Amino acid sequence: MGHWNIRLWGGAGVVAAALVASTAGFAVPSLAASAATGPPSSTPVTTIPHLPTNTSSVEQIRQLVQCGNTMYAVGTFTTIRKGSTTYTRDNAFSFSATAPYAVTAWNPNVNGIVNSIAFDGTNCADAYIGGLFSSVNGTTVKNIAEVDTTVGAVVTTFGHSASGQVSTLLGASGHILVGGYYTSINNSSVNPYMTSLNPTTGKDDGFLSLSISGNYSFPGVSANPTRVYNQALSNSGQYDLVMGDFTSAGGLPRQQIFMLDLSTTPATVTGWTSPEWDGSLGELSSSDPAGYPYQCATVEPFYIQAAAWSADDSTIYIGDTGYHPNGFPTGATTRTGLCDAAAAFPSTAYPAAQSDGQPGYVLHTWVNYTGCDSIYAAAADASTAYFAGHERWASNPNNCDAAGSGAVAAPGIVGLSPVDGSVTYNPTRARGLGADDMLVTSAGLWIASDNSDGSDMCGGVSGLAGICFLPYPAS
Repeated sequence: MGHWNIRLWGGAGVVAAALVASTAGFAVPSLAASAATGPPSSTPVTTIPHLPTNTSSVEQIRQLVQCGNTMYAVGTFTTIRKGSTTYTRDNAFSFSATAPYAVTAWNPNVNGIVNSIAFDGTNCADAYIGGLFSSVNGTTVKNIAEVDTTVGAVVTTFGHSASGQVSTLLGASGHILVGGYYTSINNSSVNPYMTSLNPTTGKDDGFLSLSISGNYSFPGVSANPTRVYNQALSNSGQYDLVMGDFTSAGGLPRQQIFMLDLSTTPATVTGWTSPEWDGSLGELSSSDPAGYPYQCATVEPFYIQAAAWSADDSTIYIGDTGYHPNGFPTGATTRTGLCDAAAAFPSTAYPAAQSDGQPGYVLHTWVNYTGCDSIYAAAADASTAYFAGHERWASNPNNCDAAGSGAVAAPGIVGLSPVDGSVTYNPTRARGLGADDMLVTSAGLWIASDNSDGSDMCGGVSGLAGICFLPYPAS
């Protein structure tokens, strides 16, 4: 089947061990980015740095973040190319965010995959990195570190030890919000899986106290360890969407995704959720016709791996893996549920009277199906909701692993109307393993991906493995 889910289980299997789990959309949005109207040009900039097209093992950009006038890229790679010049860079590098997009001398020389990078507000002098590694620039660390962005040295006054893989980092409200598979971090086991760290010391500062626990259990389900996987900060900076494998957060039943209010101390889990993913109304079946098909295929029980906020924060766009609903046939049948789909949900909970008496209940405003291909990244500007992964089609609700009636060929990336989810932007991209991150800035749309099977095309232009930049037209 044409359905990869390489990033789902960190450390499981040969490929996943090299490209362990984390995902897209970590970057802190800026006011300039949120004000962008879009869509960008379908023709990419050809002078940006990128991965080699062919390497002995798959190389991947996991995340792109901008701080000041510099772009930072992390992932699993050893070489960067720009024009005819080759640079040795181990799993992290930086380059100018504007032409000529020059690669900097920064080389932290990380000895394992870097899943995420973050900054403390506007302080670009130091970066926080997380992943699965044990050394940065020759200094012993464990899965997390603060790194000088000039010479790449570890800032040793910041704690640098997590007991398991770190999947996501976010600088918000004066805290470094960390999520992953770990159960202790910087000598504290008080807040496993998601922790707020002091930006100076790295110590648990108590801003998060969520008691995250649980995992997904239904007949035949694959092992799915508890973890926090991804975050998406609202444009206002007040709310944080947290995605992962859990059944409880903040004392509330939550699956797949929850919303944190960062304006309270400590941060609090809001009432926002949906029976379309949390199971609160049961699994749709002949014995429970009032339920929703909230469980996906047994091999992909954790499926909401990407989310983005609309420019005005009124809508949340989610990008899903999952293949197909649990027990659902895979042939030419109408899709249902959220598995392998892009969807839009209101960001404000319905009143109890509209949600069966349950505060926080929301339902989708639209769903666009890929036809059983995963989406790993989501982003949005004022005009368009962008989704990327290794999908072949959009608007394909009538088939699985084939183009059904009405399907639109949209390999690798697609832009959808915020109003009805129809295809409005279709630049195309080589699918590879699947785009792992997207970032909207005031300049345009950045896409992080990989070079699997020589994948290097974006917007019809080859030679852009790993990083593609689609600029907004000059005003």
